[in-house]
Amino acid sequence: MSTRRPNIVFLLSDDHAAHAIGNYGSVVNRTPHIDAVASAGVRLDNLFATNSLCAPSRASILTGTYSHVNGVTTLDTFIDASQPTFVTALREAGYRTAFVGKWHMGQGSTDGVDHDPQGFDRWDALIDQGEYHDPRFLSPDGLRVERGYATELITDLAIDWVESLAGDEGSGEEPWCVLVWHKAPHRPWEPDAAHEGLYAEGGALGGAPIPVPATFTDDLAGRSDTARRAAMRVADHLTAADLKQPVPEGLTHDEEALWKYQRYMEDYLACVASVDDNVGRVTDWLRERGDLDDTIVIYSSDQGFFLGDHGWFDKRFMYEESIRMPFVLSYPRAVESGQSLDRIVTNVDIAPTLLEAAGVEVPPRMQGRSFWRDVTGAAEGQADRESDRDRDTEGFYYRYWMHDDRSHQVGAHYGYRTHRYTLIFFYNDGLGLPGCSDRRFAQEWELYDLEADPEELLNVADDPAYAQVRDELEARMWLAQKEVGDDPHPDQPVPRLVSAGNRKHP
Repeated sequence: MSTRRPNIVFLLSDDHAAHAIGNYGSVVNRTPHIDAVASAGVRLDNLFATNSLCAPSRASILTGTYSHVNGVTTLDTFIDASQPTFVTALREAGYRTAFVGKWHMGQGSTDGVDHDPQGFDRWDALIDQGEYHDPRFLSPDGLRVERGYATELITDLAIDWVESLAGDEGSGEEPWCVLVWHKAPHRPWEPDAAHEGLYAEGGALGGAPIPVPATFTDDLAGRSDTARRAAMRVADHLTAADLKQPVPEGLTHDEEALWKYQRYMEDYLACVASVDDNVGRVTDWLRERGDLDDTIVIYSSDQGFFLGDHGWFDKRFMYEESIRMPFVLSYPRAVESGQSLDRIVTNVDIAPTLLEAAGVEVPPRMQGRSFWRDVTGAAEGQADRESDRDRDTEGFYYRYWMHDDRSHQVGAHYGYRTHRYTLIFFYNDGLGLPGCSDRRFAQEWELYDLEADPEELLNVADDPAYAQVRDELEARMWLAQKEVGDDPHPDQPVPRLVSAGNRKHP
C-alpha cells in the first residue's frame, strides 16, 4: 500500500438530480463518465443536503457545519470566508489547493467580512450564478471574461492549474486538491453547441418523448397548503427565458404542460451531458498523467432537483427528489470498485471525510462524521459494518430557512428523516432573515411513510395509525436539532416524549 497522500479532484455540479444519472437508475438520460467513476469506486445511495439550496449546501460542504453555524442560511446571507474549511486544513497540512467555478456565497466584503474564496493557492470564481457563455471570472488578479462555454472553461482552468504546479512529475511532489465546481445544469439551462438538441426529437439521443414522471400530474391534494403555495410548477412557472421559444398555439393546458416539460428537460439533460463529458475529460487526463490511482475523484451535486416530479422543477423542499445528492467516489489505492453505501450521511459529513482520507486532523468546529472508513477496506468488512449497524437509529436533521422567497414561495421548515420516515414541520416564518418575506402562514406538519409511500403522495401526520410514530419522530427531531446547536421555532411546543423524558425509536 502506497503511503503517498491522495490528490483530490472534487467535481460538483449545480442542481443535478440523482435520478438523472445512469448509475442511480436514470430513465431519462445517459451519463457514462459519471457512471465510470461510480463503477471504479463507490456510490452513496443516501447522501442528503441539510438545506437544499445552492449557497447553503456549498457552505456546508466546505465547512462541515450546518447553515446556522456557518451563517449561510439563504441565498442572501453570504459566507464569512475566514472560517475553517476542509481546504484550509488541507493547505495547512501541505496540500496545494485551487478553486475554479461557481462559488455563489458572496463576493468582495460586507461590513469588513470577506466573502471571496480563502485557503486556496489559486481561485477563479464565477460572478454570482455565472453565465453559461463567455462567463466572467473573478480572481485575485481582478475580473475578466473567458470566451467559451462555462463547463468547458472550468475544466480547462482546473487542469491548467494542476499542470502548472512545480515538480508535478516528480515522485516527491506535494499533494494537491482542486475543486471543480460547475454552474451547470442550473437554470436557465443553456447547452453548448456540441450538446444542444441531444435529447430533442431528431437529436442523437432523442427521437421519442422524454419519459414523464409518474407523479407529474400530482395535484398535491395529499400535501400541506405550504406545498400547494409553492411557485415552481412546470405547467405554470417556467418563463420564456427558460423555454427559449414560444409555446405552440392551440394546446390544451395538459398538452402545454407536457410540451413545457419536454423543452425544460431537453435543455437540462443537454447541460448534464456536457458536465458528464467534462468528467470524462478529467479522468482521462488523470489516467494519462499516471495519477488516477493516487487521486480521490468525487462527483456530486449541491442538492437534488425536481425533474417534473409532482409537477415541479427546482428544489428547497424536504422531499426526496430535492434533498438526495448524487455522490460517487473513486480512489483505486483504497476504495474497491463496484460498491454502494446505504448508510445515511449528509453534506456536512463530506469535509471530515476528505480530511480523514488525507490523514489530516478534523477541526473540532466541524459537525459532520467521516464516512471514509465505510468506503475503504475490503468489501467483506464493509458488509460486516453494514450488518452490525442499527438502521432504525439512523436519521438526519434538515432545515430550509429561505421562507416565501419572491421566486418560489416555499415556506420555511425543518424536519427529520430516517430510512423509513420523513417528518416535516412547516413553521412558515422568515424570522427576519435576508431573502425571506415577512408574510407568515399557518404552521403545518407532514409525515411520510417511505416504505408504504415512496413517492410521498399521502401525508399521514394526522393519521391516528401513525400517532406513535409521529410522537417518536418529533422527539428525535427535537433532540437532533439540539445536538447540532440549532433552535426550534418559538411557537413549536416541546414534544410530548421529550417533556415526559421518554424517548423511543420508530
